[in-house]
Amino acid sequence: MSETTPAEATAPHRYTAALAADIEARWQDSWEKNGVYEAPNPPPSKASSHDSLAGDSEVVARPKKFIMDMFPYPSGAGLHVGHPLGYIATDVVARYHRMTGHNVLHTLGFDAFGLPAEQYAVQTGTHPRVSTEANIENMSAQLRRLGLGHDQRRSFKTIDPDYYKWTQWIFLQIFNSWYDPEVDSARPIEELRRQFSSGERPTPEGWREWGQLSALEQADLLGEYRLAYASDAPVNWCPGLGTVLANEEVTADGRSERGNYPVFKAKLRQWNMRITAYADRLLKDLDQVDWPEAIKLQQRNWIGRSEGARVDFPVGDARITVFTTRQDTLFGATYMVLAPEHELVDSLVVDAWPEGTREAWTGGYDTPRAAVDAYRAEAASKSDVERQADAKVKTGVFTGAYATNPVSGERVPVFIADYVLMGYGTGAIMAVPAHDSRDFEFARAFELPMRCVVEPEDDRGTDPSTWEEAFNSYDAKVVNSSHGSLSLDGLTVTEAKEHVNQWLTEQGIGEGTVNFRLRDWLFSRQRYWGEPFPIVYDEEGVAHALPESMLPLELPEVDDYSPRTFAPDDASASPETPLSRNEEWVDVELDLGDGRGVRRYRRETNTMPNWAGSCWYELRYLDPHNPDMLVDPEIDRYWMAPREGLPAGGVDLYVGGAEHAVLHLLYARFWSKVLYDLGHVSSPEPFHKLFNQGMIQAYVYRDSRGIAVPAAEVEERDGEYYYQGERVSRLLGKMGKSLKNAVTPNEICDEYGADTLRLYEMAMGPLEVSRPWDTRAVVGQFRLLQRLWRNVIDEATGAVTVVDAEPDEETLRALHKAIDGVRQDLDNMRFNTAIAKVTELNNHVTKLSEVPRSVAEAMVLLIAPLAPHVAEELWHRLGHDDTVVHHEFPQADPRYVVDETVTCVVQVKGKVRARLEVPPSIEEADLERQALADPGVVKALGDAAIRKVIVRAPKLVNIVPG
Repeated sequence: MSETTPAEATAPHRYTAALAADIEARWQDSWEKNGVYEAPNPPPSKASSHDSLAGDSEVVARPKKFIMDMFPYPSGAGLHVGHPLGYIATDVVARYHRMTGHNVLHTLGFDAFGLPAEQYAVQTGTHPRVSTEANIENMSAQLRRLGLGHDQRRSFKTIDPDYYKWTQWIFLQIFNSWYDPEVDSARPIEELRRQFSSGERPTPEGWREWGQLSALEQADLLGEYRLAYASDAPVNWCPGLGTVLANEEVTADGRSERGNYPVFKAKLRQWNMRITAYADRLLKDLDQVDWPEAIKLQQRNWIGRSEGARVDFPVGDARITVFTTRQDTLFGATYMVLAPEHELVDSLVVDAWPEGTREAWTGGYDTPRAAVDAYRAEAASKSDVERQADAKVKTGVFTGAYATNPVSGERVPVFIADYVLMGYGTGAIMAVPAHDSRDFEFARAFELPMRCVVEPEDDRGTDPSTWEEAFNSYDAKVVNSSHGSLSLDGLTVTEAKEHVNQWLTEQGIGEGTVNFRLRDWLFSRQRYWGEPFPIVYDEEGVAHALPESMLPLELPEVDDYSPRTFAPDDASASPETPLSRNEEWVDVELDLGDGRGVRRYRRETNTMPNWAGSCWYELRYLDPHNPDMLVDPEIDRYWMAPREGLPAGGVDLYVGGAEHAVLHLLYARFWSKVLYDLGHVSSPEPFHKLFNQGMIQAYVYRDSRGIAVPAAEVEERDGEYYYQGERVSRLLGKMGKSLKNAVTPNEICDEYGADTLRLYEMAMGPLEVSRPWDTRAVVGQFRLLQRLWRNVIDEATGAVTVVDAEPDEETLRALHKAIDGVRQDLDNMRFNTAIAKVTELNNHVTKLSEVPRSVAEAMVLLIAPLAPHVAEELWHRLGHDDTVVHHEFPQADPRYVVDETVTCVVQVKGKVRARLEVPPSIEEADLERQALADPGVVKALGDAAIRKVIVRAPKLVNIVPG
């Protein structure tokens, strides 16, 4: 038995870590047992017959709030104190809104597919599900200890077949849809098939009539329109990992984020999402959501809308189509450049160098084919980031082909160069070296002609060969731009663009158009641990969707989870997926219900990316147990439909890190819009208000070798830092296990309790700002709770000490100012200042000889969203049977919020001559009269006339003598 300390002997009922642990565990069990965080749904539509979580109609009738965190991924390392920052913040907001009369939906699931679990499985032989479930169990226990008020009935994991059944179902909705620009909306692909079949819609140029096409050709044609389609596309192929990577998984130096392996460009058949069809709407609808402007800007830049023109340059029997935003400079195009991956390159390359080919154009090779092949191999080893960098040395080779400038009729050589990417525009450019810096540098390097077609505004003249750099202006006049039926000379740039657009349309060789930087979303991964595609291929290679009755298509058990890996630098290798080795699962006989009976099929052996499950999870939170539909329409409308203040509907508050500023948010918005167009959901936007919390940082200590040492074992001496006697450096950085500076929530909870941890994380500074962790400072919030406890509980006896007496005037003002301030702060997520106001009130109450019950109860309710466990305990000890979770938040009495009097300073010639105590609402005329009548002011003025009186009621009067 441990000995009792002197403090424990004299104050056995003091608020300590041990008492906090007891209180917190008891109330967490009670809240869970009594379902206090369960948010009722409205009654479902008649189409549903499942347990829809419908509940108390009185609660359903309240205003609603849907508060949501970004999906956590369950790491094996567990949480450090930086992870719960956002979770605690949303919990405070959710608790506050419950207390202000709202029906609040707040829950948390787990995003559990993806590469980390698969790599762990490869290393250990542990099935990814086993390790993932263990990680989730550990993380759930850590989160529960924090007292987070989640509706556990709504929680799920993306790896649950009942969940990914609907991920697969959404994929099929997208696969079975096309985007109709005439109505600016997605429509069923069957409508398009009927239009082609009936002849209502002619097949596009280059295709035979529908009835003359084979089944595979018909499928290929529809694939040109489908919102989910398979195509041979340039991808980031990583032989060392054996899989294709998305752009976000490739580092700036062209290596894999995981493993640091080389990444190469390769052409593979992959599934894609036609997100580009929604580019305009994704851009325009940013005006409908309440997001940080910095995040909106990143979205806009990623989408990258630009107005310009599509222009065809003839080259033999083919044509090179370019997109340009400077169609006014067409007469200045003196050469063309294709991306090395451009599909026309192979057909354009000639057998021998044309007469007059300059040595600089050949790359030192004897033939165009050899030069092109070598250059393409070199370009494939570079990342897009490297290729876009403004390198001083421009590289490329001549294809041996010449195109024709459509406005001047001149022959222009066609090059390939890695500064042109397939990911933007058409993968081909018209080069105007006089007016584009990269083209200027390339032309200088390759001895190519330059023509000035926009008159410089300075004295450099119109001979680009004498210039130091390209001249680019939108305000100058166009020159040297006249041939045949087209003349632009003398026009402004804007006028010339409009003129060219009209001429291109008339000639049938182009048109004014809009282009986007946004590319279609690569949706395939050569991995095991992901959602299987609900797609099978018949013997002709036609892709067929599985009927809904066959969903979910579950992942099969496999012995080997790893994709086949290759030598890291083997760019010629091809992917081999784990699923492709399971022949019993891959080769199947099925009746798809399409009237063709049982046939042999081959399953798709790629899996979906880990983005898939997080594109729609907010919808499943609404109706998590529905076996019949994605979400019941009545339930969806209740929580997500557009309404006053939320013009596009969606989640009321979405909190997470800014690292998901583009891709996750863009993908989720795309899926929402498709589902909205098809009538499955009521909101075209998934998240109305977005808030990005900052990061909790920690000091990283490194020894002389640069290796991180355990932060907890570092000693400070005279401003220097030492580890095991050796001096170490200190730098503020991220918190993490690898940096040996991680502090776990359990450590803080053990020493102080969860409520103290919650208060400290919320008090560290504004939520959106990153801040350093300091374990020594945590005690400050612990003392706040101890003082609050002492204001209610006798530490010696455990008795409640409050009295049934009316507070004095000063206390009433302190109380109601605090209530008013905390309400405003919580409404605006200013948690640090809310805690400061509670602390100030608590300090005031500590000085009272007796604490009035009404003041104590109000303080408990004020702190309840922030420190719910101690608040619940004190609330019940004060004699209440209801839970503080649903009790009404205090209201401020406006009589006590405003000071009874304020001090007004009266100045004469800039010097203070009087101080007046006046009502805050005093009129300017009354204040001026009082100021002029004050004896000190009268004395200071003497016989001087008054030239001006400046009144700033109620705090300042400035008198200027004449």
